Amino acid sequence: MAGRIEDYALIGDMQTAALVCRDGTVDWLCLPRFDSPAVFAGLLGTEQHGFWRLGPTHRDSERPPAATRRRYRGDSLVLESEWDTARGTVRVIDFMPPRDGAPQLIRIVEGVSGRVPMSSALRMRFAYGQVVPWVHKVGDRTVAVAGPDSVWLDTEVDTYGKDLTTYSEFTVAPGDRLAFTISWEPSHKPQPSLPDPEGSLTATEEFWRDWVAQCTYTGPYREAVVRSLITLKALTYGPTGGIVAAPTTSLPEDIGGVRNWDYRFTWLRDAAITLSSLLRTGYREEAQAWREWLLRAVAGDPENLQIMYGIAGERELGENELHWLPGYEGSTPVRIGNGAAHQLQLDVYGEVTEALHLGHMTGLARNDYASLLQLKLIRYLEKHWNEPDEGIWEVRGPRRHFVHSKVMAWVAVDRTVKLIESGEVDGPVERLKDLRDEIHYDVCEKGYDRQRNTFTQSYGSRELDASLLLIPQMGFLPPDDKRVIGTIEAIQRELSTEDGFVLRYPTSSADTSGDDNLDGLPGDEGAFLACSFWLADDLAMIGRVEEARRLFEKLLVLRNDLGLLAEEWDPRRQRQVGNFPQAFSHVPLIDTALRLTAAGAFSA
Repeated sequence: MAGRIEDYALIGDMQTAALVCRDGTVDWLCLPRFDSPAVFAGLLGTEQHGFWRLGPTHRDSERPPAATRRRYRGDSLVLESEWDTARGTVRVIDFMPPRDGAPQLIRIVEGVSGRVPMSSALRMRFAYGQVVPWVHKVGDRTVAVAGPDSVWLDTEVDTYGKDLTTYSEFTVAPGDRLAFTISWEPSHKPQPSLPDPEGSLTATEEFWRDWVAQCTYTGPYREAVVRSLITLKALTYGPTGGIVAAPTTSLPEDIGGVRNWDYRFTWLRDAAITLSSLLRTGYREEAQAWREWLLRAVAGDPENLQIMYGIAGERELGENELHWLPGYEGSTPVRIGNGAAHQLQLDVYGEVTEALHLGHMTGLARNDYASLLQLKLIRYLEKHWNEPDEGIWEVRGPRRHFVHSKVMAWVAVDRTVKLIESGEVDGPVERLKDLRDEIHYDVCEKGYDRQRNTFTQSYGSRELDASLLLIPQMGFLPPDDKRVIGTIEAIQRELSTEDGFVLRYPTSSADTSGDDNLDGLPGDEGAFLACSFWLADDLAMIGRVEEARRLFEKLLVLRNDLGLLAEEWDPRRQRQVGNFPQAFSHVPLIDTALRLTAAGAFSA
């Protein structure tokens, strides 16, 4: 059985990532890319679907005990797990070196004290646990082959096969360092080069040390900000600059329910806000790479802008269900691909335009096509901004006139007006100013409930939506506007949990249109962490800085022991839920820390 979501650590090489449980088991790894089929899919199934366990030998057949302690080595993605046993202490170092060639997962066992019996159990199952590979020896190396894939195991420790699993049993004493490496290679190609575990460890630590040194944030909670930045970097696909929302699929928003989605793609919205955080903390190279990815993905067809793409810009992300996987804690279906890719989400135009605007304002090298793209996006919005859409939360119910979508359409027009006024491009500035005013008037007339003094989720609805918290942050209205303050207070009353965290929207009540479920899905979900950070931002903006700081610190407590956040927090189970780790949670953590620091919230 897989661990709790928060029991996992992330390691990765900016092309794919693995999740390592507290007990030393790798339960998730896709090779060679984030969106490739998993070789270890035990996270979404059972041990029969693939895993790699490395830790102290234990007597029973259950999963071994959790590490006594674990940590990342400084500001890096190199994981250290230590076990104190009756026979001594042992350390396992897990990492994936940034690479140009074959992807590698390296595990180094180090004796600390005493003589500790150790065991490794490696069960590779290709195609998300469905395919049992042919495992055999090639000289001193062990290789597993199935179809187009081969995975090579290199270790100086003796191995043997049993029950379609590769085992090792050995003992480590103080000073011993024994390495295990798996490397992926297309099965039709020659075997990959022999690994250099110690050299790779040194290079990996140096890579992360140099990267973190570029961070310009020096305020309070720097540890939390830096860990979030490292996580965002780990979710960036190095060859193209595309940023995945998370490295996992189908970790449930509602344990035992159907709200299970594949997040191993690049959402324009998520990537744009990630770009914003990276630019604000000194990471211009990543921002430049993302802008180039965007221009390639959209190409010459901005009228058919998708809300998400593959990490190399692929457009077809067809959704399928893996019926042979029982799901995380019985949460089915397990999905790959994402059927929301072709939804209409008008807010995306605003997020992309805001990211391009921020890049321009912070001095990214000029790109004429980026400015041309922005004008083309606006031409589309001129014709379609007043249409209903599926909105930021990708509802699978009927389309609506979502207020947040209209606000972000206003943002797109506003930032384009600013671009034209800067002299960077020529455009119909007076016409766009009129459009900006028209959208603003439309939202304030149709999306605002005067009796309750709050904006609503959609035109004609009485329901609230946490995305309304972005109204002052986007500059649509000033923070001291009574309508903004009323909306913030209404969300606190109606969408907050007992702990003060924020739900995205009510998932099971009827709105004025008579729908039984606002998003077209059964079940419930936890508090959405990004929305809770947004609330802290808004509280700071309206002068309630101490209240904002308290909420921010409560949110930091929800991180696991390594500083990682999933998408949501289940207040009933007191657990993290949703795909993990989630860029859309770590980005607002960074932004809120920056805002509170600027507001002097930590001066005391």
